[in-house]
Amino acid sequence: MIATLRQRDFFLAWVGGLVSMMGDWVMYIALPIYVYQLTDSALATSGMFVAALLPALLIGSVAGVFVDRWDRKQTMIVANLLLALTLLPLLAVRSADGVWVVYAVGFAQSTISQFSRPAEGALLPRLVSAEHLLTANSLNSLNNNLARLLGPAVGGTVMGQFGLSAVVLVDAVSFLFAAGMIALITASGRVTITGVAVIGDTERAWRRVRREWLDGLALIRRDRAISVVLCLQSTGFLGEGVFGVMFVIWVGETLGGGARELGWFMSAQAVGGLVGGTLLGYAGSRLSTVQLLGFGGIAFGLLDLALFNFPLVFSSIWIGIALIMLVGVPAIGIGAGFTTLLQSIVRDDYLGRVFGVMGTTSALLRLVGTLIAGALGGVLGPVVLLNIQGGSYVLMGLLALIMLPAALADLQRGAARPDPQT
Repeated sequence: MIATLRQRDFFLAWVGGLVSMMGDWVMYIALPIYVYQLTDSALATSGMFVAALLPALLIGSVAGVFVDRWDRKQTMIVANLLLALTLLPLLAVRSADGVWVVYAVGFAQSTISQFSRPAEGALLPRLVSAEHLLTANSLNSLNNNLARLLGPAVGGTVMGQFGLSAVVLVDAVSFLFAAGMIALITASGRVTITGVAVIGDTERAWRRVRREWLDGLALIRRDRAISVVLCLQSTGFLGEGVFGVMFVIWVGETLGGGARELGWFMSAQAVGGLVGGTLLGYAGSRLSTVQLLGFGGIAFGLLDLALFNFPLVFSSIWIGIALIMLVGVPAIGIGAGFTTLLQSIVRDDYLGRVFGVMGTTSALLRLVGTLIAGALGGVLGPVVLLNIQGGSYVLMGLLALIMLPAALADLQRGAARPDPQT
């Protein structure tokens, strides 16, 4: 892990990402509270989450086309600057009449992120050597959990003491800091694209975008290794949608808990993620991504099943908190493993499109999972749905151990990789 952090370009991106994510969590906690205070409406508060979800569904995969055209380092710098700029209209929101500004800002922020996130994933292999790639992704996951653990507390404190304006400024400064760190990176972010004709007019330019977008989808469909990875990953996306709704209900109905207990569980999961990220950071260079995904998925699913059923045997809530902390450990391995595998098997000039498709798929399946939970939660109950979700991870792990070795072997023999110019 230390050897990975000593690679200057990665360290700059890692520190910038940590500060930026801290700012995001500060805003994530403070803004819904502010909207609810202004409107006294759960519907109005949920609208900001819908506004943030729409761009991923509408343009996520298409944004990847531009990420594969543009300099990825410059894309991330400009994106962070725009993210800081588009926060500023929130300073003018003073009453319920201005809530539409919150929706517009959320939509704009999410739209910009559809370009910055694939660019970040595609740039990472340029920042570290191949043997440190899994460790680098695990360290990024460590960032996510550290920000998740500290950011909400900071956000609540800043909001309570100084109001939304201070929160906006904190988040904006975090984006500016991230842009500065990325600007110091020396690795090139340029992508070499061969065989592309120069387009002279707007109509032909958009035709080219459509062709490149379809070309990326064709690669995913025809490359067995990539399609297997994305299909396996989709299990987690769907499960997250179910979990997001049913876990809150499970804490209330099964454990008789409330907001305080829910906060304990979320913090414990973040602590588990920190432990998992640290362990993977040290051992990542010695692990097989296939084994990590396979055994990590099985462990995650079994721990989930133990978590959702422990009240049948034990009455202490601390057993559940210990279990969800353990769940956070393999969760880091699964996320880092999928990202590393895609970065390893996808050509550089297709990485943006593949990560773009992954973002759109994630948003869509999380929405589907949320709708499933809403429709069936009252009929089946939280325990049944959460058990199905846990079992799906066990199945994902088993399929990873069975399907991935053959798919990767095909890729190595050159049987699965299509010629992008055909």
